Amino acid sequence: MPRTALLLMDLQVAHAAHMPDGYLPRAVRALHTARAAGVPVIHVALQLRADHVDAHPRNKIFGALPPGRYTAGDPGAALVPEAAPVDGEIVVHKNRVSAFAGNDLRQLLDTRGIEHVALAGVSTAGVVLAAAFQAADLDYGVTVLSDACADSDPALHDTVIGEVLIRRPDIGTATVEEWGRLLGVTG
Repeated sequence: MPRTALLLMDLQVAHAAHMPDGYLPRAVRALHTARAAGVPVIHVALQLRADHVDAHPRNKIFGALPPGRYTAGDPGAALVPEAAPVDGEIVVHKNRVSAFAGNDLRQLLDTRGIEHVALAGVSTAGVVLAAAFQAADLDYGVTVLSDACADSDPALHDTVIGEVLIRRPDIGTATVEEWGRLLGVTG
């Protein structure tokens, strides 16, 4: 398997209320699988500048956020404790939907020789879909960990996984268990 990294995306306190029941343990399982296989983990989180100067008022998602929301001082922007990084794991902050927006994620992947990314996070129709398309367009191999992704609308999650992503021959899907077997991690 090519050199792979796990991108664990938007597992933040403010998003926890919108995670479906049972989702977080599956995402944490993906994290533990990566660690057990020696796969580098990069945590990706939404974080805006304190004055939101990086959130244009025309942006319908980020331009309407209240001042201080998703900034370094916002407790809701913190990563959920269950998925907190350990020593050596990188945290990358993004300022739009895609994991690659407004940061040096691509450079971090390239300098580590990463050729393939496994994606897990919330929401499936947001950061996961945007990151999958952008990573594929940047010529990375992409595996979306279907059971380590979630959306507040389960039907939308199923549509993205089962109808949208399968149309892209450069994007694959797997469960965490299937991915673990590919990496040689069992249990």
